[in-house]
Amino acid sequence: MRRDLPYALSGLTLGVLLLGNAAIAPDAAEVGAVDVALVLAVVVAAAVCRRYPVLALSVVTAAMLALHVRVHPGVSAAFPVLGAVYVAAWRGHRSAAAVASLVFLGGFLARDVSVAPADQPGQLIVERTALLLGWFLAANVAGLVARQHRAYLEQVEQRAIEAERTREEMALRRAGEERLRIARDLHDSLTHSISVIKVQAGIAVHLTRKHGEEPSATLLAIQEASSAAMRELRTTLDVLRSPADEDRVGLARVDELAERTRAAGVPVHLTVSGPPRDLRAEVDEAGYRVVQEALTNVARHAGLATAHIHVEYAPAQLTVSVTDDGQASPARPMTPGVGLRGMRERVTGLGGTLRAAAHADHGFTVRATFPLDDPA
Repeated sequence: MRRDLPYALSGLTLGVLLLGNAAIAPDAAEVGAVDVALVLAVVVAAAVCRRYPVLALSVVTAAMLALHVRVHPGVSAAFPVLGAVYVAAWRGHRSAAAVASLVFLGGFLARDVSVAPADQPGQLIVERTALLLGWFLAANVAGLVARQHRAYLEQVEQRAIEAERTREEMALRRAGEERLRIARDLHDSLTHSISVIKVQAGIAVHLTRKHGEEPSATLLAIQEASSAAMRELRTTLDVLRSPADEDRVGLARVDELAERTRAAGVPVHLTVSGPPRDLRAEVDEAGYRVVQEALTNVARHAGLATAHIHVEYAPAQLTVSVTDDGQASPARPMTPGVGLRGMRERVTGLGGTLRAAAHADHGFTVRATFPLDDPA
């Protein structure tokens, strides 16, 4: 209805103009109730002109011809018809607009000729009719031009939408091809090596037990770690091959990670603060990867150390920290490796912050904070 409001206001303005012009025109007759009703019909027809252009054009043409015959308000009677002709041509009803123009011009000319005084020169009637003919031609042409312009704009918009859709499809296809390439490279470079480690560890465990001895904790940890690495590698490859895969690691599996680290000889204590909540898959996996990489660094570089994992769920943020009491200290500068850089990129890419620093005496802390109220 808001789109119809300008048409209704235009019709009301034309109605006031018609009545005012009929009241001051020297050769106009007195305006009666029937004439006011004709003007009101024009106002109503103008209000629905956008929705029903042909019906509105028919009502306006008939009403203005009747008003011109009864009152003779002058050329102002042509204004509502011109507007209706333009709208009809703009909406694609060219034939209706042309017929209405000819009917109104014919009736207007016939009435002027029939009531013209004998001493009035015919040149005035011809000039006024020619002027109206030019106006109606302009209204028809303007309506057609406006329709062509709108069709052109719609075509350009459709082309832009199609081009954007094509670009998105190409980007998705290239991303899929890149994922498949990475999956193939990971499979070729890592799967064989990890499989060899797993098989050799299994053989060593089997031979040890065959000789009546119990395998060492280190050997069992290698076997378990290689099995876990194979599972995670398969999961990663499945994710790369199919982004819709739902079997991702998350903070719910941190206890499994801690247990594997204990089996490798590193004491690990896990603390969870706050009620666990549903997290976005990216945040959940990033928190798990931070703990995984931090524990790996503890096992590699901390020496005889104990690791403390703390997962804190807060209403607005998630905090994951891994603290150890190992050999790191501010007096021994540390060069950030690929693991720390990868953690920082993963955390900051989700809008979080990462702090990795040595303690004042000895030990090291990795602390990652993720915002939970920001969909970035």
